Amino acid sequence: MKKIGLVGGISWTSTLDYYKFINQGINERLGGLNSAECIIYSLNFADIQDRGWTNSYDLIFNACNSLISNNVDFIVLCANTAHLFAHEIQSKISTPIIHIASATAEEIQKQKLHKVGLLGTRFTMEMDFYRTKLKEYQIETIIPSERTDIEEIQDIVKNELGKGIIKRESKLKFMRHANELVKRGAEGIVLGCTEIPMLIEQSDFDFPVFDTTKIHVQNIVNFALTR
Repeated sequence: MKKIGLVGGISWTSTLDYYKFINQGINERLGGLNSAECIIYSLNFADIQDRGWTNSYDLIFNACNSLISNNVDFIVLCANTAHLFAHEIQSKISTPIIHIASATAEEIQKQKLHKVGLLGTRFTMEMDFYRTKLKEYQIETIIPSERTDIEEIQDIVKNELGKGIIKRESKLKFMRHANELVKRGAEGIVLGCTEIPMLIEQSDFDFPVFDTTKIHVQNIVNFALTR
């Protein structure tokens, strides 16, 4: 089994899901008392919020280097938005990074979809790093068209889900945003923030919903157990 290096704390609530799902996945495959061999570098999310994501490269890079110094076999960035830096970091390290958007794109392709709606942090939705990765797989991406909707999503993710707060009214807002994207032509919805599955899931909709946390974890488990 390969040793996994997890860059977490972005936020800690979704890092809990990563730790739980990875260990469950390893145990389902190997049985007995088997669990994942992993190291978590949990960042202080407030440091990233104070700097802003675009100024947090060195925090993510240093976390990766710390994990590498502890002989991990591969790196996992436990947040969609953190993949803003994935390409640059990968160009400077030989330790592989399992990219969440690549894993998601492969899952979208399996369902033969060509156009998806993306819900995530403001940065993930508005910056091009995530949409560009999906485009490499011939997948078109659309996001909410209204600035007020983007800010509403950002506020819920940052001030509620990032703190483990779940509200019924926020769930309904996310369901509305997802349905509006489908009305605009999306064939499915990407939950492009690892906290969003705390709020909505496939059972809430009659169209495909891609839980990026669970998709990412499946790839992580597969890679960890590949000889």
